[in-house]
Amino acid sequence: AMEAGPGLGPRIREGDCAVLKRDDVFKAVPVLRRRKIIFEKQWFYLDNAIGHIYGTTFEVTSGGNLQPKQEVEETTTETKEAGTDNRNIVDDGKSQKLTHDDIKALKDKGIKGQEIVQQLIENSTTFRDKTEFAQDKYIKKKKKKYEAVITIVKPSTRILSTMYYAREPGKINHLRYDTLAQMLTLGNIRAGNKMIVMETCAGLVLGAVMERMGGYGSIIQMYPGGEPVRAATSCFGFPKVFFDNLHEFPLSKVDSLLSGTFSTETLPSESEDNMLVEEESNGMTDGKQTSLQETEEESTTETAMEVKQAEEHETMDINTEDVEFKENKEKENKENVREKQRKQWERRKKLIETATLLREKNADGLIVASKFHPTPLLLSLLEFVAPSRPFVVYCQYKEPLLECYAKLRERGGVINLKLSETWLRNYQVLPDRSHPKLTMSGGGGYLLSGITVVLDKGRSDSSNLEALKMEEPSSKRCKVQDHHC
Repeated sequence: AMEAGPGLGPRIREGDCAVLKRDDVFKAVPVLRRRKIIFEKQWFYLDNAIGHIYGTTFEVTSGGNLQPKQEVEETTTETKEAGTDNRNIVDDGKSQKLTHDDIKALKDKGIKGQEIVQQLIENSTTFRDKTEFAQDKYIKKKKKKYEAVITIVKPSTRILSTMYYAREPGKINHLRYDTLAQMLTLGNIRAGNKMIVMETCAGLVLGAVMERMGGYGSIIQMYPGGEPVRAATSCFGFPKVFFDNLHEFPLSKVDSLLSGTFSTETLPSESEDNMLVEEESNGMTDGKQTSLQETEEESTTETAMEVKQAEEHETMDINTEDVEFKENKEKENKENVREKQRKQWERRKKLIETATLLREKNADGLIVASKFHPTPLLLSLLEFVAPSRPFVVYCQYKEPLLECYAKLRERGGVINLKLSETWLRNYQVLPDRSHPKLTMSGGGGYLLSGITVVLDKGRSDSSNLEALKMEEPSSKRCKVQDHHC
């Protein structure tokens, strides 16, 4: 579907979600015309980027227009004059002859960043005395400040997880990108799987799983609250078909599904939440709310009658201007009710389909990455996973996972339980100066992984344990006797 040249990547299209990159800084933005974007102290419009290939580097020119950057060969081919060390250089701020106003004047003339950097070098009294490495560093630093260069890249799990971890780690429970990679591997995520995903990472983990599965197989997202959060998922820019096999199921319904009392009557619906908000803001009464609820559920007539009476009763108490306000509100509500009912039916139908999928109890894996305590989640969600399948649980801290580990050991039905933490250190790799970066990530969270096996129901119940111990020898004897016969 992507139009692209021969052997070239996909092109940037209007309405896409793209990622802006500058050095190691990323930011996801929607590609829209005439929309001002501010990134790394630069403002510009993406209009001119539309139609270019992802991965193109642009320069910000006057008026915030993006121009594809022409690759310029480094002009400084002559051997640079450099000092042997930096010990005599004093940073007193007097080494640069160009003043702030001079630089501003250069910028206003429309002189390119590259030339400004060149001028800065020529007007620096200490540049020649710096070591070669220090000179490179100086040039790099000035380029970053004066050359407005931005690369537009296509979103992917790697880029988005790096971006989230750097920009708003709290939104993804401090799940570091290497830990996410471990999850995808340990969870054996591949096309054709039937996966259960429970996450509160803004939809990043869900997106990563969807990307790996490539639109084949099915995913059931378990969610807390009224509806699933998928802010990060929408940044991936998946084609519509990827969402055809994405199902969702509220956590609040899991227990009833397992105990067999599941019904779609009491839905944790957005409509309820909206109604409550409306009620607070414009004097809508409880009676009205229940009557709406009733019309949405196939209810008995008597409750509807009671509600009617209650409503009439309440209307009499309210002064006249409120009554007019209420009548208009009712007109609007009648139109809304139909729309709401249609949505409600859709949701109910989808929910029943998802419940049926879960009831098969044959999921190929389970991924949990949430802010909730993992133990109760895992104990109930593992019920839906087929035996001999992997599960992975992420937690920002190790204590909850230790407790979870102990509980699973006690319960049985799992093997190969491992609690792990990956260690990540970045290295600068440059000629003659490769070394670990000075800043290092403090922690990327912990993973508990394992494989499900058939749970021997008798053994898990401690009261039967004694009985079993007593029986074992005799059952063995029986087998031997049978054998002789």
